[in-house]
Amino acid sequence: MNTATLPRLLLAGLLALSLLMTACSTAEFALKEKLGIHKREILVDRVEDARDSQQEAKEQFASALEEFSAVLNFQGGTLEKKYKQLQATLDRSEDRANEVSSRIDKVEVVAEALFDEWEDELKLYSSDSLRRSSATKLRDTRRHYDRLMAAMRRAEAKIEPVLRPLRDQVLYLKHNLNAQAIASLQSELGRVEGDVSTLLREMEAAIREADAFIGRMAEE
Repeated sequence: MNTATLPRLLLAGLLALSLLMTACSTAEFALKEKLGIHKREILVDRVEDARDSQQEAKEQFASALEEFSAVLNFQGGTLEKKYKQLQATLDRSEDRANEVSSRIDKVEVVAEALFDEWEDELKLYSSDSLRRSSATKLRDTRRHYDRLMAAMRRAEAKIEPVLRPLRDQVLYLKHNLNAQAIASLQSELGRVEGDVSTLLREMEAAIREADAFIGRMAEE
């Protein structure tokens, strides 16, 4: 196969996957609406799920920092055991990171479907005053949603800078299970602590935005 065709094939594959996911989501929403569960309710449920996943990730990364700090202050014992503990900690952190991204993506899918439907239904009003009122609520809801999504994506973007050095440290220890290896990694601890602190702050901000958004949706 000509390597020049690979990017086009990849793009086509991604487009096909995107269309399939959209079709699946549309079918899911249609089924739930037949059961009396509307997109607005689904959106609130998914925001709650995304908030909970960020809370769990926040706790996991705080715990991961403690475990990595403990290893870097290693005073004796079996390094092989410590390495396995760190690998398990990294695996849990990766899982939490993937869950955060997945939950945010799901919020985005249903939100865009809700806003598109809401926009289309504005044309169905015969009353100008009701149409204007609904349009105002749509703008307000979308503005609050945009704030929420920006906060969640900011927090998500801070995860990789934390995971990267943790992966490096686990990989390094895998092949250097000795006290000298621990000493060489200690210089990284300050930077990792700073990155984790930033991540936790961003996640706390995203969680607050999620709570505020859920509260506003309940009031409307």
